[in-house]
Amino acid sequence: MRIRDSENLPKPMVHIGYRPLLWHVMKYYAHWGHKDFILCLGHRADAIKDYFLNYNECVSNDFVLSAGGKNLQLLSSDIDDWRITFAYTGISSNIGERLKAVQKHLDGEEEFLANYSDGLTNLPLPEQLDHFHRLGKVGSFLCVRPNLSYHIVSLQPDTSLVADIQAISSIDLRINGGYFIFRRDIFEYIGDKEELVEEPFQRLARDKQLIGYPYDGFWASMDTFKDRQQLESLYATGMAPWEVWKSNGNA
Repeated sequence: MRIRDSENLPKPMVHIGYRPLLWHVMKYYAHWGHKDFILCLGHRADAIKDYFLNYNECVSNDFVLSAGGKNLQLLSSDIDDWRITFAYTGISSNIGERLKAVQKHLDGEEEFLANYSDGLTNLPLPEQLDHFHRLGKVGSFLCVRPNLSYHIVSLQPDTSLVADIQAISSIDLRINGGYFIFRRDIFEYIGDKEELVEEPFQRLARDKQLIGYPYDGFWASMDTFKDRQQLESLYATGMAPWEVWKSNGNA
């Protein structure tokens, strides 16, 4: 509702240009060589399934049409080498429950990437992975500066007097950017019905097994109609920073 989408779609299916936000996230990972996807489905799972079951490569790729439309030759392709597992994980499940629900699909994998699918970045993913491997911890997540124009206010104890007021942009405040790397050990830290960032992350931090990867490049989430407008505007310029798969100098 905050994004003013009338189709009651899951947020990752709201379009930016010709493709939904989810596609942009998956395209980002595919660019860096990660093309085996597991989608943790819930609200309007049918919309996500239908989109990929009826995927039209011609929308975002060049092609040649001949013989009066009888012959179609794609000159490039988006998803022909992707492998996508569609796993229903519940309508009201939290993030921790969704990860636990797809654990069985990760057999044989020592580590995996995870994403909220509501934010875009031009983060050089191999650099975050190298950082993660060097430190040898269980979990890593992207730490970014919030794109907010608000001010942080401190009040004096027991009064309404302002002790300090600063723009968020002027202080070293970082938030969870929603791009994760986990070793399989993460499942040992997630209890029954637990949200990922609440109890499990607290346990990881206590055991010194959680690292944050600070990044000051482009990152933006889509939580409101204004966020959507800003991403659409960037896309319309042909220089969307998150499109690292294009040779436009943004990668």
